[in-house]
Amino acid sequence: MRAPRFLALAAAGLGLLACAPAGPPPHVENGYEVPRRTWLPDDAPPRAVILAVHGFNDYSNAFDAFGRFAAEHGVAVHAYDQRGFGANADAGRWPGVQALVDDLVRERQQLAAQYPDTPVYLLGESMGAAVIIAAAAQDAPLGDDGIILSAPAVWGGDQLNDFYRATLWVMVRIAPGLELTGRGLKVQASDNIEMLRALGADPLFIKATRVDAIAGLVELMDIAAASVDRLRGPLLVLGGARDEIVPPGAHLAMLGRLRAEQCTEIVYPEGWHMLLRDLQREVVWNDILAWIDRRTIPSSGAKACGGVLTSVAEAQR
Repeated sequence: MRAPRFLALAAAGLGLLACAPAGPPPHVENGYEVPRRTWLPDDAPPRAVILAVHGFNDYSNAFDAFGRFAAEHGVAVHAYDQRGFGANADAGRWPGVQALVDDLVRERQQLAAQYPDTPVYLLGESMGAAVIIAAAAQDAPLGDDGIILSAPAVWGGDQLNDFYRATLWVMVRIAPGLELTGRGLKVQASDNIEMLRALGADPLFIKATRVDAIAGLVELMDIAAASVDRLRGPLLVLGGARDEIVPPGAHLAMLGRLRAEQCTEIVYPEGWHMLLRDLQREVVWNDILAWIDRRTIPSSGAKACGGVLTSVAEAQR
């Protein structure tokens, strides 16, 4: 992959893609409120709560279908638009890693206060998973009920070579506001074509990405790649054998660094990057709810994280 294609893939926003941002993040006053969505059971208090954190260029609507499904099965889902994305006033501008971490911690604390006697789980999709890992690296108060990482954005560290880094370093200094898209790339994020077309028409889904936002994302992914050993269980890691966004080597490197004692990993042979919205999404949804309920996970591919390296490599050949 040459540098222009790397930058365009990073900008595509279909899931993801070291450098430091070109300048300081936008100033945000204390008490800043992000847009939120909730999906709640109709007839009883939830037996569990999920705080869902979306991916790059996406927003909280990413969890609409899963949220409705979970609510029907007695689990509440809360999601928010991360700063720089969705309905936020600064959409399109990278807010900085610390702002993303601070917002996650605040949302988690608010749910703990709202549901003092109910377990609260964190669910991070792609970049959202990287934000959770970055927060764990700071020993942030995330609770110990459990974390779910769906196609985590861990393409950083030694998985991103010096040529790409040098190219981005130059671009972010000469044209930080240049906007790039993923048009022309033969990269597919999901087999759910109807959903992808809907995203293309959604005004809140970012389709052209600033170069300095890409640099910020790479910085976040570097932090996540270097910090996965700070995650503590219970932990559920989900990956797709057909994922064309996160390289198999990056996913394997992340698995190799995990140290959580209670850790389950599932690789879906027919899964793409957007596992929660793929055509086989209900398989993933049922696995997540079974894991939360501490039931046997329906998918036969569920394994302890320490024993999956070989199977992941075989599935993604």
